[in-house]
Amino acid sequence: MERDAFARVDARITRLGVAVEPDGGEAELEGVLNPASARTRDGTLLLYPRAVSRGNVSRVSILEATETAAGPTFRRAGFALEPLEPYEFRDVPGGFGCEDPRITFVPLLDRYVMAYTAFGPLGPRIAIALSSDGYAWERLGLVDFTAPGLPKGDDKDGVFFPEPVISPAGVPAFALYHRPMIHVSAADARAAIPIILGIPPRDRECTRIAYIPVDAVLADRRNLLKVTESAIVLEPGETWGRIKNGAGTPPVRIDEGWFSFFHGVDPQLDAGGSNTGMRYSAGIVIHDAERPDRILYRSPEPVFSPETKDEMRGMVNNVVFPTAIDVPPGADARAYDVYYGMADSRIGRIRVELGASEREADGAAETAA
Repeated sequence: MERDAFARVDARITRLGVAVEPDGGEAELEGVLNPASARTRDGTLLLYPRAVSRGNVSRVSILEATETAAGPTFRRAGFALEPLEPYEFRDVPGGFGCEDPRITFVPLLDRYVMAYTAFGPLGPRIAIALSSDGYAWERLGLVDFTAPGLPKGDDKDGVFFPEPVISPAGVPAFALYHRPMIHVSAADARAAIPIILGIPPRDRECTRIAYIPVDAVLADRRNLLKVTESAIVLEPGETWGRIKNGAGTPPVRIDEGWFSFFHGVDPQLDAGGSNTGMRYSAGIVIHDAERPDRILYRSPEPVFSPETKDEMRGMVNNVVFPTAIDVPPGADARAYDVYYGMADSRIGRIRVELGASEREADGAAETAA
């Protein structure tokens, strides 16, 4: 932690149930999960889930919300992305397509910026698409990590920060979470767990931030693909998220800095203490507002983990996977709705309410005095 880090951040989590279930159609035969979200320019809430058809073929859907007293309800409004480019197709078993989008509105570009996993012939890679209205999307292509010193190969969990920051090298830059992957030779996931835990934490799958210089992007938006720096910001933890971690929701600016959810993965143990697979839980992180490679707070324990039947049983058991964050109409300050994948089958919603910031608490104490 940095010198000015916070010892504690209060976050109250309330489960609000299943927000979206598969509609029974072919496009969602193997699940609807891990959505992005955005508010249109007129304030309409949109979700962009990964819709998985037979054979693990993925598309990015568009769902339009209708706000009700009980919370939003959603209707299908077509697709934002379907597999189209060569980097989104492959002809071997295991599926292909456009997976796990996250969307950030970036005011300096006046565009919605989607980072998604393009699962194609090279394996999973991060790709970018832009939109001016949240409905029509223009692909830019795959993110370029070929500059010297950058991690190369399979990569996931791309998520943009909404505002430029300062890179570790001191350059004004757009920032992008990402998670380079490692490959462990093992018969199955359970056999891989002890191998992974024997690797130094820094060499496991870690959340990183990539940086793209602002000046280059303002000269040509296609330069949004060209990463020049990347720094590890979250190594796997000692108490949870020991196998790996990765980005979750886009960051939101709060009084303390940049706030977002991330996910961490641990062994799932049965009653006898034997590994039965992996468990995905969620925590929160706060980054320095100017230099997000500086972590001010990280959850020492998960803020929520698989507990309900929809989180514990699905296409992949024992998964909560936060990917979208929204400020609901009429909500109190520092209250957010977070949408998350439930066992790779459905979409859940939680309300997260952050306690008063240290600055707000100090101000209240002075007023009381």
